[in-house]
Formats: sequence, structure tokens, C-alpha cells
Amino acid sequence: MADGGSDRIGSALAEASAAFTVRNPKSHAMHMRASEVMPGGNTRTVLFTSPFPLRVEQASGAEITDVDGHTYLDLLGEYSAGLYGHSHPDILEAARAALDKGLNFGGHHPAEVTLAEVVTRRFALDLVRFTNSGTEANMMALAAARCFTGRAKIMPMQGGYHGGTLYFSHGASPVNAPFDCVLGRYNDTGETRRLISEHAGELAAVILEPMLGGGGCIPASPEFLAMLREETARHGIVLVFDEVMTSRLHPGGLSAKLGVEPDLKTLGKYLGGGMSVGAFGGRREIMELFDPARPNALPHAGTFNNNTLTMTVGGVAMTRIYTAEACEALNARGDRLRDGLNELFMRYQVKMKATGQGSMIALHPSAAEIARPEDLDRTDKRLRQLLFLDLLEQGIYIAERGFIALSLMVTDVDCSRLLRAVEGHITRRRDLLL
Repeated sequence: MADGGSDRIGSALAEASAAFTVRNPKSHAMHMRASEVMPGGNTRTVLFTSPFPLRVEQASGAEITDVDGHTYLDLLGEYSAGLYGHSHPDILEAARAALDKGLNFGGHHPAEVTLAEVVTRRFALDLVRFTNSGTEANMMALAAARCFTGRAKIMPMQGGYHGGTLYFSHGASPVNAPFDCVLGRYNDTGETRRLISEHAGELAAVILEPMLGGGGCIPASPEFLAMLREETARHGIVLVFDEVMTSRLHPGGLSAKLGVEPDLKTLGKYLGGGMSVGAFGGRREIMELFDPARPNALPHAGTFNNNTLTMTVGGVAMTRIYTAEACEALNARGDRLRDGLNELFMRYQVKMKATGQGSMIALHPSAAEIARPEDLDRTDKRLRQLLFLDLLEQGIYIAERGFIALSLMVTDVDCSRLLRAVEGHITRRRDLLL
């Protein structure tokens, strides 16, 4: 875009930010107060938005309300963890039941067995272990792969994200765990095959999401996944699918939908019904390394791994609420919404695109093909921020980066509301989107 266009984007963003600040004085004051005790007023990086984040005071159903009294349709869905919406009655009932019995026993209990049975059946795992987060699940899966193979290196993908200590957006993050990494190229079958072959004797694991979540809702191609399954099996490398997000896209997880089964899967986000949770599991011979009854068993600690709140609520959520039928209906709604968004962009001939699968969608200021994370490097981040602020002004809450995760509380009427709001953004900003 020419400098004049760039200047117009900057001016539009500055005006939108100023209007946002005027509308949200209490959130602004709370942000200034928070900045006195937390760096940048923040303790979770992804939640920070410019010029300052909203402070949410309460939530119910598919809506959140901030400290300034504004109510928004919540289409962020807690970055896919908020699958059940806010204050689902069955979730509340299960949480109260757990609280009545006691939160932490310091011992095994029935609820963890029930949830483990549900998870292993649903996601085709021989054995499973629970953690407190998807980050922990991925760390433990990679540790298991290294111990099982006796090799040191791992292969994540450029642009991949597997938790706060496994971040590869533009190479490895400086706060990553000190794994020796060979970065593969997502959806580049030839180059990644070559890298696997070159490093095969040293690689313990290949890890990826079958659809990038934080990386822009970019699905892996069937050819790419088939190559990974073939090459890892050929070389004795553990294939790990990070399904912390994508397992919600099909009753058996996205790997089941695609027909490619990894050696290990990691889970999290929505699995605990809104409580902190993660899990890793898969092939028996790998997971049995953690059997405490075995000599030289691998340790796996975590005071809250089997806390009664997560185990109880998760069991109810996965059996009574997110049934196979509910899963299929929600993801069909997401597919219709994404199709509707792309039809809207085509009708107005603007440089916007919706990617993703099912109930996970990302909005991008681009009309070009998006097959790899680096394809997004050419887009203007300020256009995402402008869309975010324009949607807030119309009472709709998504991620600043354009990410949407539908909850079970979101209706077809809500989806139509988003389509109207995005159309309003297009007509208001069309000169910036051509």
C-alpha cells in the first residue's frame, strides 16, 4: 500500500483508539492502577490490547460486561477454552458438587478415573495423564518422546505455538524451554520431509497442531499430515499432535476427522469445562514410562493434576454437554459463519479473508492465499486492530488478532449480528481495505 494509504490507516486507528478511550474511563483507570503492580498492567500477554484492555466485571451466557457497564457479545470464547459459554447451569451444578466434597484430597479419587475413561474413549488414547494446562501437556509429551527414543532434538513448525514455553512465531522465543529444535515448514511437504530425513537420527518428536490456532487458524493439508505420519513412522520419531484447541472440531478430535493418528496427543482448554486443565496421552508403550510401579519410572508431578474441581466438572462437560451431537452442530454453525464472512468479502471485493475450520475462525486483512504462518507477515497488523475496535464499538468482542471461537451459547442470530457488524466495518473502512 502506498504511503498515503498507510497514513490513512494510521489516522483511522488513532481516531478509533481515542474514541475507545473516551468510552471506557473506568477500564482506563483500572489499567493505570494495574500497571503499578504488574508489568504493563498484565499477567497474560495475549489479553493485552491497545490502547489498553477492557476490564471485564461479569459474564453470563454468550455475553460479557465490562467495568464501564458495556455489554458485548463474546465471540472470543476464551481462546477456545470457553466452549460452554459463561455460567452454564450444568457446569455450575458440577462445580458446586465438587466444592461440597472438597477441592484437594491429596489422594486418588473416582472423578479422575471417570474423566480418564471418557477422554481415552473419545480421543482414541491407550493411556492418559492430566496436567494443569496445555503448556504442561506439551512439555510432558515432548519429554516422554525424548526418553522413549533416547534422542534429544524436537521439530516444531515455524509459526507454531504450543504454550508459553514453546512459542515459535518468528523462530524460538527467548523464554522457551531449552529444547534443541529443528524448525519444520508448515504445509511445505518437500522441505519438511527433507529436514526430517536430514535430522532423523537425532529427532525424538515432531509436534504440530493439525490446524494452527494461535498461528492464524490455518489448516494443515492432508498431504502434509500424511507425509509426517509416513516419515516419523519410518524413522522411529514420535509424532505429537497438539489438539489442545483442535480437539473441539470433531467428536474424536481433528486427527480423527482427518484420518491421521499420531503417537501422542495433547489436550486442554475446554476439556475441564472451564477449569484449568491439560492432558497428554496415546501409545501405551510410551505412556507406560510414567507408571510409578515400574522400575525407573519417569516422574510427573503436579499438586493440582487431579484436583476435584477440574475432574468433576470436566466429566460432566464432556458427557452431558459437549456430546458428539453438540460438537457437530457447533462446528457446522462455525462453517456457515465462515462461509458467510467470505461471501461478504467477495461481494465487497475487499482484502479480507476468514480461515479456519468449524467453530474456530480467524479474520485476516488479506485476499491472498494463506497456507503458512509467514503468509500473514505481509498483512498490516493495524487493520486487525481497527477491526477489533470497530467491532467493540458495535458491541462484539473478538481477539485483537482477529481470532474467533464460538461457544455453545452463540446462536445463529448472534452469527448474523457479527455478519452485520463486519459489513458495517467494511462500508466504513472500505477505502482502506481495497
